[in-house]
Amino acid sequence: MRHFDDSDEVDLVIVGCGAGGSVLAQRMARHGWTVVVLEAGPFWNPDADWVSDEAGSRHLYWTEPRVISGADPVPMGSNNSGRGVGGSMVHYAGYTPRFHPSDFTTLTQDGVGADWPIDYQDLKPSYERLEQELPVAGQYWPWGDPHAYPYAPHPVGGNGEIFLRGAAALGVEARVGPVAIMNGRFGNRPHCVYRGFCLQGCKVNAKASPLITHVPDALAHGVEIRADTMATRVETDRQGRLATGVRYMRGGRESFQRARNVAVAGYSIETPRLLLNSANPRFPEGLCNDHDLVGRYLMVQGAPQTAGRFTEEIRAYKAPPPEVSTEAFYETDPGKPYRRGFSIQTVSPLPITWAEHVAAQGHWGRDLRRYMDDYIHWATLGALCELLPQPGNRVTLAGEHDRYGLPVADFSYTQCDNDRRLVKAATGVMEDLLHAAGASEVMTIDRYAHLVGGCRMADDPEHGVVDADLRTFAIPNLLITDGSVMPTQGSANPALTIMALVDRAAARLAGGARGGLRAPETATDAPGARA
Repeated sequence: MRHFDDSDEVDLVIVGCGAGGSVLAQRMARHGWTVVVLEAGPFWNPDADWVSDEAGSRHLYWTEPRVISGADPVPMGSNNSGRGVGGSMVHYAGYTPRFHPSDFTTLTQDGVGADWPIDYQDLKPSYERLEQELPVAGQYWPWGDPHAYPYAPHPVGGNGEIFLRGAAALGVEARVGPVAIMNGRFGNRPHCVYRGFCLQGCKVNAKASPLITHVPDALAHGVEIRADTMATRVETDRQGRLATGVRYMRGGRESFQRARNVAVAGYSIETPRLLLNSANPRFPEGLCNDHDLVGRYLMVQGAPQTAGRFTEEIRAYKAPPPEVSTEAFYETDPGKPYRRGFSIQTVSPLPITWAEHVAAQGHWGRDLRRYMDDYIHWATLGALCELLPQPGNRVTLAGEHDRYGLPVADFSYTQCDNDRRLVKAATGVMEDLLHAAGASEVMTIDRYAHLVGGCRMADDPEHGVVDADLRTFAIPNLLITDGSVMPTQGSANPALTIMALVDRAAARLAGGARGGLRAPETATDAPGARA
């Protein structure tokens, strides 16, 4: 790996090496830029660091302190927070659907949410490119913008067979895939062995994540990735017009990496937190926070899970967790008392997660052990419900401090009435599907999944933090390149869309000035402002 000195003014420093940061680093390095990536977690070695064990995989998640509040607080951890090179995608399920065209115009079409400053067609080439790069396997997709996938779908396991059986009985269209898990060999990556540990890190490297896709290529093109490095502050010039680099802690020592351009890709909690902790005289309420929008409109997806008991053995873990899915309920139905919709997919909780599922129903002691003994007879479905963006759902700075002495994030979240109606509807459909497939008993738990928003994109600075190219309105050489820029979240897992947004932004960034932008009237005074 190439190494730079802090005193080197690199073309770009990126905070975070997940879905957004890794794609940006790889793309810009291929355009000849000098790039340094600062990653708070470790540089994972799947052979040495990952194990086929739920309890032994907790180190994959971001477990630094955070405060949660609001009427419906969102637990932080395994299903929404990543740590280390590859970010949350090292422990995501591998599910990679596209957003629908309607996701980009929900305010105009449905009177809720927000319209994006781009539309589906702007991202379609990026979707297609990334589906080839990961690559993605699945059946022909009939929803949204109908399209095929590069590789054929995986064989269907027991959980998927249950879903397909219930869907056929109810006349609900369902498909196998799409997953970023090769159906066959791909380069030096082996075929999936269906071990069921996608959420704990794919030890065999069959599942695509930036750690094994875009990061190796970034390194080959000269990127430096500094793991175990905590970014503490984005610095600007004296006037606050241009970013000049990032201050960070590594090995107990504070350093400052100079750069002509800065990108923050710490995701929906840590990105707003870093900007708020970077307040200066020009931005006393936080960097780029002129209009009190940093940290606002943060979203999670409602993700209830419903399990059904069957006489036959299901062994749901013997397949990719999101194996079969439907987007038949994705769009707004004018006949329903809620706007927008939900998707449903198979999920395959491993034993510890299954025990948490059962205990949430009040089963303890001997009763809990009975359900655990019965584990292989249960099939589980999960919904992704499009909960709406609201300004009060936000990240602020708490009074508590972390081990670096920085104020931690306080994430306040409260559902609206539309959110509650949507989750209830999704739960009803999942129960109907399982009963139609022959389940003798069903049980449901309420939960959340995924995080997006917090620094959303818009047409102007009064409505968003970044523009359509992911540049902050306030500081032209500061970008935000992660899921926090998303104005709405759809009913789809966000990883592919995050990567697509960054793919598009990287191409447009490469088409501009390599050395950064001139700040109006102060270019000669601003470090790193060379044209």
